[in-house]
Amino acid sequence: MALDAGSLNGTPVASVLRSPQKPSVTPNVLQVVFGSLLIKPWYPSFYPEQIVGRKAERLYVCQWCFKYSKELAPFLGHLKACPHRNTPPPGTNVYTKDNYSLYEIDGEKNKLYAQNLCLFAKLFLDTKSVFYDVTTFMYYLLVAHNPTPNIPNTGLGDEGVGQQGQVVGFFSKEKMSWDNNNLACILVFPPWQKQGLGQILMGASYEMSRREERLGGPEKPLSDLGRLAYEHYWSATLARAIISSPSKKTLTVLDLREKTYIVPEDIIATLQTMGVLEQKKKGGADAVINKAKVKAWAESHRVDLKNHPVDPDAFVIRESSRSVSEE
Repeated sequence: MALDAGSLNGTPVASVLRSPQKPSVTPNVLQVVFGSLLIKPWYPSFYPEQIVGRKAERLYVCQWCFKYSKELAPFLGHLKACPHRNTPPPGTNVYTKDNYSLYEIDGEKNKLYAQNLCLFAKLFLDTKSVFYDVTTFMYYLLVAHNPTPNIPNTGLGDEGVGQQGQVVGFFSKEKMSWDNNNLACILVFPPWQKQGLGQILMGASYEMSRREERLGGPEKPLSDLGRLAYEHYWSATLARAIISSPSKKTLTVLDLREKTYIVPEDIIATLQTMGVLEQKKKGGADAVINKAKVKAWAESHRVDLKNHPVDPDAFVIRESSRSVSEE
């Protein structure tokens, strides 16, 4: 079977990615070869049954464009000729700092790439976010230029491996969100999890909100894992904002909103979880932030108070990006 079958052969993405009425929690793809890394899926796939079958022992997925095949020979043939093999991902670089870059792609302009990315992501996401038509979303790909682990044995040439970096995760964002959500779906691929990369993606989504002057947050409800990740980001971000403020200044929720672009309900819930709120000594219902408790919380959780996950000065935001969000 040719790898080009991974293009979905014109099958509408909505029909391929639609959630069944009674979804199974047992993966129907047992192993995924991503480049040369062997990964065990967490959830059932929504790859088209006529290509992958009802159950597959192994699926081969291109590390550069996410096309897929059940057969090894066409997979290896594709790796030699993949148009993204020696180029960056499609779209535009909007951020680069140290070892990481962020690329923005339009789901409508890069429909096949986005479809294959979503199909791969569904193996590790128990969420409906990836089921929407890709044409209504922007995708932000996190590229590691020296990933750990790297993907060896797939260069198939003298130019080496990872010349243009490796996509290690992404987040998606609706072009038009009536709820002002700044993120619809987020995933760091399993081989690169627990390296703080999710914090980079979350930080990027909030920095983009700041630049667009649109207050928002992730699409809710959050999954259990998603809530843990966001609570970590919100807590650390608020701690930095509070500690860096003048010592005699009384911070309000609105002050923290302006500093962080986190919505007020998330700010209040996070401060309560951190245990840093106290009632005013002279009565009244308002609560105040105990900065000493914030410092103690940051020390006990080993939070880096000086460095944010993303550097605002490392963004390159084009007018076209801004106009897309305003249309």
